[in-house]
Amino acid sequence: MDRAADRLELVADPARPGGRTLLAAGVEQSYVDVTDPRHLHFEYVRRMAAVADLAAPAARPLEVLHLGGGALTLPRYLAATRPGSAQLVVERDPAVVELVTRELPALPPQVRIEVADARAALADAPTGRYDLVLADIYRAARMPGHVTTVEFAAEAARVLRPEGIYLVNVTDLPPLVFARVQVATLRAAFADVCLVADRRMLRGRRYGNLVLAAARRPGRLPVGRLAVVALRDPVPGGVLHGPALDTFVAGARPATDAALA
Repeated sequence: MDRAADRLELVADPARPGGRTLLAAGVEQSYVDVTDPRHLHFEYVRRMAAVADLAAPAARPLEVLHLGGGALTLPRYLAATRPGSAQLVVERDPAVVELVTRELPALPPQVRIEVADARAALADAPTGRYDLVLADIYRAARMPGHVTTVEFAAEAARVLRPEGIYLVNVTDLPPLVFARVQVATLRAAFADVCLVADRRMLRGRRYGNLVLAAARRPGRLPVGRLAVVALRDPVPGGVLHGPALDTFVAGARPATDAALA
């Protein structure tokens, strides 16, 4: 996110009365419907929500850590679908927090917002605290290097409960080199990993978003049910897991802190 407050704006959607798009320097960052928080405009957000829906029985409250806040789309969605969920949102840009809290409806009291760096906040989080950790961390169109490494993934694994799930939004373009490295990185820290994306992306035909899901326990990810949901999405998606994910990774090496130095 750009730190210049005058480069941030919330724009009304002329096609949907409650729709608001958060723009940073004219680039879409988030979309939220203030009258219907269950409406999810972006396909990758729907894919993250699908994993959250399948993570536990319907309506059961969860403890959730959001790394990256934007317009608070998924915190609002989880507050609507899983009332009573305790959620902490970490957003590094105070201008974003000020804008969305001023211009959008108030969140339930169970949702807290903290202005901090994602890695610093993760390092301070209690061990085994969360059912879900959702990472959507971007500066402009790039993930900061310090949130892309094995060490960061290991911290995410640490703060999860044994049945917890970690979700990451990754943007990439053909031939998906960055996404392959990120899969390898998560596999170094988690026992179970899968990838969900538009089928055209998986065929190397477009730029866009991929969602990576990871769990501490082998077999924890609801891969079969997730594949059904992804296929039924308005932008049909595919799920890579097991041998198919092995092929996708194709020898990619995990990213490490040492490589960033």
